[in-house]
Amino acid sequence: MRLLLVFFLAIPFTLLAKDDPKYPVSSIPQNMKDGMYAVVREDFYRFEIISINRSRQKVHKVITILNENGKQFATEAVYYDKLEKVISISGIAYDANGVQIKKLKGNEIIDRSAYDGVSLFTDNRYKLMDLEQSTYPYTVEFEYETEMKYLYSIPSFSLYTDDEVSIEKETYEIEYPIALKPRYKLNSIEEPKKENLGSNEKLIWSFTNIKPEKFEKFAKNNVPNFLIGPSEFEYDGYRGSMKSWNELGKWQILLNEGRGTLPASTFAKVKEITKNLSTTEEKTKAIYEWLQSKTRYVSIQRGIGGFQPFDASVVDLNSYGDCKALSNYMVSLLKAAGVNGYYTLIYGGREERMIPADFTIDRFNHIIVNVPNGKDTLWLECTSQTNPFGYLGDFTGDRYALMITDEGGKLVRTPKLKTEQNTQLQKVEVVLDKLGNAKAKVTTAYSGLQYENNGLSFRINCSYDEQKKWLQENLRIPSFELGAFNMINKKDKVPTAIVNVELTLNRYASVSGKRIFVTPNLMNRTTYIPPKAETRKNPVIFKSSYVDVDTIVYSIPEEIYPEFIPQPVKISSRYGEYEATFKFDQGKLIYIRKLKMIPGEHPPAAYSELVDFYKGINKADNTKLVFLSKT
Repeated sequence: MRLLLVFFLAIPFTLLAKDDPKYPVSSIPQNMKDGMYAVVREDFYRFEIISINRSRQKVHKVITILNENGKQFATEAVYYDKLEKVISISGIAYDANGVQIKKLKGNEIIDRSAYDGVSLFTDNRYKLMDLEQSTYPYTVEFEYETEMKYLYSIPSFSLYTDDEVSIEKETYEIEYPIALKPRYKLNSIEEPKKENLGSNEKLIWSFTNIKPEKFEKFAKNNVPNFLIGPSEFEYDGYRGSMKSWNELGKWQILLNEGRGTLPASTFAKVKEITKNLSTTEEKTKAIYEWLQSKTRYVSIQRGIGGFQPFDASVVDLNSYGDCKALSNYMVSLLKAAGVNGYYTLIYGGREERMIPADFTIDRFNHIIVNVPNGKDTLWLECTSQTNPFGYLGDFTGDRYALMITDEGGKLVRTPKLKTEQNTQLQKVEVVLDKLGNAKAKVTTAYSGLQYENNGLSFRINCSYDEQKKWLQENLRIPSFELGAFNMINKKDKVPTAIVNVELTLNRYASVSGKRIFVTPNLMNRTTYIPPKAETRKNPVIFKSSYVDVDTIVYSIPEEIYPEFIPQPVKISSRYGEYEATFKFDQGKLIYIRKLKMIPGEHPPAAYSELVDFYKGINKADNTKLVFLSKT
């Protein structure tokens, strides 16, 4: 027994352990952990162009999650479809000491349909790896490889996307046949290392020990990045070029070819709708509203269907389609009326995605229709049954789009509404009693981009209960009882929503002895103040662009009178203009507030002025009036 024990003790510990520790947290320099909630230990991405219609990607990432704020990194989804298959996939978790605590088995990797809730047809699926642990810190390692039966898009690169995640090592590689050399556009990043591999070449970008700079508010934080894309490509049998926007447009023409057929009955219907109309705008409006009444939106995401519309006759028969199908259908309907409409690729979302004019790359996710109208252009969002004619809003307004003309693609820009068109005009009558209770009648007109405030443009077309819910969620008053209300939808090219509402405001004013304190700004107070910054690197980009005018008339009971009425307030800044006036006359207090926000780009030193501007508005909006009781 003694000899056996001695023999056992003589065996090196490394031979007894299942695996040597990997990625212990102790090996991370302290400065890389300070202020971070995760550290990328290794992020390797490789893209390989095998041929004009075949490509492959490999991912290996290791991330140490320091606290709960980084738990989103514990899961990884790998997407695939009929044109992309997953070759290999694995996930491992390690504790703080680098000891393996979890290795995913095949049946622990969840395979799901990537159903988005609106797609009627989709073959998109994903494999989900979940390595979330309850004890921090811990490390996750994901590795997978996929192969695509196409070449179309190549993932672009940004050095970091989060200012609380540091990076120990990051590598991006792309290998390609010399005949299929990709194009790239660098932004604040050095040229890659190039390796010659006979008939192939490889580009390598490598980075180590990256501590991200803190993102600044109201700024375009210039994170080093690059865009990359193929020159020639083929997707599901359709070959094309991205050497220019015109060439990419020609590929879309190829996809759309022969898909504008309308049945004779619909052709006749278009003629009937437009027979007494003479202008392009009149005809377009009539056809657009008919399209809205006839069709509904469903998403189609299957193979080439992610790029190619259904034939117009299919949409006509079924009365549904996605943005591609409905836009193509609209173009066909316009053509039947002798009006030229153009299928147009665009990015849909509140934040504009960078589309560089000098670098062709498909960063679009949506389709709209462009109709030239003399010196003007009509823009049509074809997926909505309720959208006002000619209105794009903040989903597709003020950004680059690719218009598919008969000759190819042409980069164009969608319109931007002027500050003076984005208005909120509010008129309020308030009856106040001596106990501080009040009743109010409010009429608010929301126009331009303010028509969309917190989903109003959608809710205005919904049921009574949905409209009531919107009011309860968006009336910015601490406590109120909702009375009668109605909403009126004025669907002009610059639309307006008019909301009328009656409110009961118990204890609206504060009563202290003989004094009654009233904040005259009933429901449009500014509470936000930008954080202070000791230093500022980036220019200040101020996007707010609107005008608010509030006119509130308070009927005051005879038993009280004003002890203090504030002086008028006026604030002028490069960021906007603010004005508030107070007038007491014959038992009525009239409060008028005007705020105009002016968009623009300003030098870094002007940030402190922005903070002061908001502070001034905040103070003025919370000004109190004091009334005294006569009894």
